[in-house]
Amino acid sequence: MSAKITCFIPFGTKEETLITVNELRKSALVANIFIVGNNAEEVEGATILNCDDLTKGKTIHLIAEKANSAYVFIYTKTSALTMGQLALERFYQVASDTNTGLVYSNYRAIKEGVVENLPVIDYQEGSLRDDFNFGSVLFYDAGVLKEAVNDVNKKYEHAGLYALRLAVANRAEFMRIPEVLYTEEELDTRKSGEKIFDYVDPKNRAVQIEMEEACTEHLKRIGAYLEPKFADVAFNEVDFEVEASVVIPVRDRVKTIEDAIKSVLTQKANVNFNLIIVDNYSTDGTTEIIQKYAAQDKRIIHIIPERKDLGIGGCWNEAVNNKACGKFAIQLDSDDLYANDTTIQQVVDAFYRENCAMVVGTYQMVNFKLEEIPPGIIDHKEWTPENGRNNALRINGLGAPRAFYTPVLRKNPIPNVNYGEDYALGLAISRRYQIGRIYNPVYLCRRWDDNSDASLDIEKMNVHNTYKDRVRTIELKARKLLVK
Repeated sequence: MSAKITCFIPFGTKEETLITVNELRKSALVANIFIVGNNAEEVEGATILNCDDLTKGKTIHLIAEKANSAYVFIYTKTSALTMGQLALERFYQVASDTNTGLVYSNYRAIKEGVVENLPVIDYQEGSLRDDFNFGSVLFYDAGVLKEAVNDVNKKYEHAGLYALRLAVANRAEFMRIPEVLYTEEELDTRKSGEKIFDYVDPKNRAVQIEMEEACTEHLKRIGAYLEPKFADVAFNEVDFEVEASVVIPVRDRVKTIEDAIKSVLTQKANVNFNLIIVDNYSTDGTTEIIQKYAAQDKRIIHIIPERKDLGIGGCWNEAVNNKACGKFAIQLDSDDLYANDTTIQQVVDAFYRENCAMVVGTYQMVNFKLEEIPPGIIDHKEWTPENGRNNALRINGLGAPRAFYTPVLRKNPIPNVNYGEDYALGLAISRRYQIGRIYNPVYLCRRWDDNSDASLDIEKMNVHNTYKDRVRTIELKARKLLVK
């Protein structure tokens, strides 16, 4: 079998790099191996490619120049790589049989000495997030890569590989091989709940700016970019008994629901407001706590839905379509708190100030003692009035608390799921309306062991990511139709 693959690997230690080179050299398909890095050392069987790391736009262009074979193999980590039996042959077989632009596979990771299987998920048209997990082995069709590299800005310091992926996806399909084809060392052993906020960490701001630029350019190329032009919101469409309603969907949160209720009842606002609690058949004493407070304060509307098939989104639909719901519906999760007694007023003021159909606040990550924990304040400053709704297709969340102009919310049914319903709703609303922002902390997000996303296994993370990617795909198609 003649050589068909040019390989590019980043330099780690000489020992680690040599292991990877030797693994790749076992296959007769490998034509050349290039070691990427300015500080790379000579390793037998490979050639040094003097350039910066794989995130640089210039590096991606240099890879395209050096790729004089049918396929390009890129390994994105510096730790030693172990290939499975005939793994390169399998990558090649699938790529050549399917004529796809990028092939990737499941893999194993060694985490603190423990080997774990890590399945990856299928790529969709809406898989625009820059943290999509392909694993660390990317197998490109060289012809598609050489064409796609024209859409990769050489000035990128951080978004080179991401921009390449978007450009390739615009030209060819991706193929996931549902087989474990390699093993790598996993260096990031944090829990899932700690990783999900990396994109809003201030130290990553320069990275995020470039990622947004790359995604925005991609949206323009595929006809899904939305200009900063928004529909006006007329706040007198319907008469409401109160100006605002706080909505709390809850099931079995006896440990936290009382604090959440008190957080609302102690609010000081210049408008009338109530609290709608949708009690989704709690069995742990939560219902009794709600009943106690509802008997003491007529502002509390305690709803136990007739349906027993409701997720969080379905509970929200019950609340906002209730006649007691106010003009603005404001989120409070059953295990969280408002940061102070001005949150409701700040949210209402933001609606009128910015003429928007949705408001997103800023929250602070805290433990159960209300002590700040990393990453601290999440302000989502990547959301700008000019480009926030385009960048929303790339990021994983929109912030909290989320609040909605009720008539618009009633026209956009909330998906009846327990995860991602708020993200789907935010994307749909932002397609036509401006999203208002509050950049000072007005919400406390409490992290504790029973929190729903404090620590998720790979299967649950894959389910969540698949759903959000599908939501993005739906929104992407809707925006293409709108732009036409």
